Amino acid sequence: MTRPVIGITTYVEPARFTVWDLPVALLPYMYVEKIVQAGGQPVLLPPAGDPALVVERLDGLVLAGGGDVDPARYAQAPHERTGYVREFRDTAEFALLAAALEAGLPFLGVCRGLQVLNVLLGGSLHQHLPDVVGHTGHAPEPGAFGHLPVTPVPGSRLAKALGTNAVTVPHYHHQAIDRLAPGLAVTATAADGTIEAVELDGGGFAAAVQWHPEAGDGVALFEALTAAC
Repeated sequence: MTRPVIGITTYVEPARFTVWDLPVALLPYMYVEKIVQAGGQPVLLPPAGDPALVVERLDGLVLAGGGDVDPARYAQAPHERTGYVREFRDTAEFALLAAALEAGLPFLGVCRGLQVLNVLLGGSLHQHLPDVVGHTGHAPEPGAFGHLPVTPVPGSRLAKALGTNAVTVPHYHHQAIDRLAPGLAVTATAADGTIEAVELDGGGFAAAVQWHPEAGDGVALFEALTAAC
């Protein structure tokens, strides 16, 4: 059986490995492992050149996690805790996702990927979630996942993959959806009311989650994406 080709966006950050210390296009290998386990063939997409041109060569797309979206894209000044903004990545990924949605390419957004989707379609973000919910459970400390339950909405694509009972998943986000973009439906929330997953209204597979399924034990969301491909 031919594996569907699934593009995954990457970070570009300074990194140290073996004898080198230099800027690198990188991605946590957990994404790659999950796509392979789900039956897909991962291809990394750095934010360089014009990634939107590769949409016609892909069977599916994952927008990976990363730094914050530039608040100017939703007409806000930056919060003091907004950080790791990479304008070149915003530019590349907004164009890539717009082309993917136009083509009806199966899509899964992860953390930042959900935020890119919401902002692209006209929504806005809470720039520092602890200011809203009063706790840091969604990102307890640098480099450590929080583990909070989310509840899928019955009838959603997410519920078909995960069921309708609350499921505890790994979180690492200090931002979340504020104003929901037109055309998106909420498909999961946390107990504190945070929107944790959305999907595009209508046909096709276009979904996004605020948590990090690549860091969890299961592969169901990646299997759902691969099946849609």
